[in-house]
Amino acid sequence: MRILVTGTTGQVGWELCRALSPLGQVLTPTRSEFDLLQPDTLSVWLDQWQPHIIVNPAAYTAVDKAESEPELAEAANHQAVASLARWCATASALLVHFSTDYVFDGRQSRPYEVTDTPGPLSVYGRSKLAGEDAIRASGCRHLILRTSWVYASRGKNFLRTMLRLANQHDSLRVVADQFGAPTPARGLADVTAQLLARQAHSLPLPSSLLHVTAAGQTSWHGFAEHLVQRGSTLGLCRRVPVQAITTAEYPTPALRPAFSLLSGAELMRAYGLSLPDWTVGVEHVLSEVATQNA
Repeated sequence: MRILVTGTTGQVGWELCRALSPLGQVLTPTRSEFDLLQPDTLSVWLDQWQPHIIVNPAAYTAVDKAESEPELAEAANHQAVASLARWCATASALLVHFSTDYVFDGRQSRPYEVTDTPGPLSVYGRSKLAGEDAIRASGCRHLILRTSWVYASRGKNFLRTMLRLANQHDSLRVVADQFGAPTPARGLADVTAQLLARQAHSLPLPSSLLHVTAAGQTSWHGFAEHLVQRGSTLGLCRRVPVQAITTAEYPTPALRPAFSLLSGAELMRAYGLSLPDWTVGVEHVLSEVATQNA
């Protein structure tokens, strides 16, 4: 089985290559070969490689820059995804695509179910939702996996940023009125591999939308405070105070949902899969960082 993974230099793509390697031949095109910002060129490469499964974690993820670069977000998060979906529909291939909690407006107080109506607040969120809609419209076999607040021991992410800033500043100011579930890239990749293992054993996956996040919830402030506490214990950063501030005190070009917790009930019901509490993932990733720094 040939599995093409996009964005393999990113935190999720890197973990997917590891997790999916036991399932078949993992194809890892470079960005120069497979550029999502040039959607019209993708089918040429796909015709050459003929993957059975396309796994697409690659995306334009600069949430604030997307407000001034909507055409780039549209190309990578919508038009490129539509191109992948059309090819999969023609080739009878499976498309696994990663989406985001930012497709919701964050105005409710309970975790979002897969059946809840999206209402993105930002260019980024709208482009990701458009990608989801294009997949469904194509008629291809697909899995859309929404996740949230992804981090890893490598790449650009909140965990690495907080550790760096704690070593550079005497205190940190972090938003405390936005809530979600920090999700480790490794855990996300492992769940994806478990889902695709069914495909490898001739148990075709039905097209579906699933939410895959760590259990529990916190705010960005709570996440940062936990990182600084545990990171300082492991010698990764200084233990500095983390001040709680409001979204209004830290204005950004893009609006973000105040509450974007995703319910994993459908993932558990359909496949018996879940991720542990978000603090467990943090511990594993901080241990990885400590090993890398040793």
